[in-house]
Amino acid sequence: MSTTVTPEFIASLKAMVLESVEKEAPTGGLGDDEPLFGPEARLDLDSLDALQVSMTIQQRFGVRMPDSKETRRALTSVAHLAEHLAQAGKA
Repeated sequence: MSTTVTPEFIASLKAMVLESVEKEAPTGGLGDDEPLFGPEARLDLDSLDALQVSMTIQQRFGVRMPDSKETRRALTSVAHLAEHLAQAGKA
């Protein structure tokens, strides 16, 4: 992970993701590298949730994710999202 990504930033992203999809943290909390989407994801998020998260990212950080492949990669986990935002200079 980049040195600009702090534990506090990761924690704020977890809270932001949960808030934007209107879900509670799974039992034991949401792991940094835990999948957000797919069969192994405990949050059971769908494409509408991905849209909600990407809109929240745009509002909070001014980072647009128009490319669906880029969005899928960034939303793989909270750690990937943090790294994506760090590369955009928003961490």
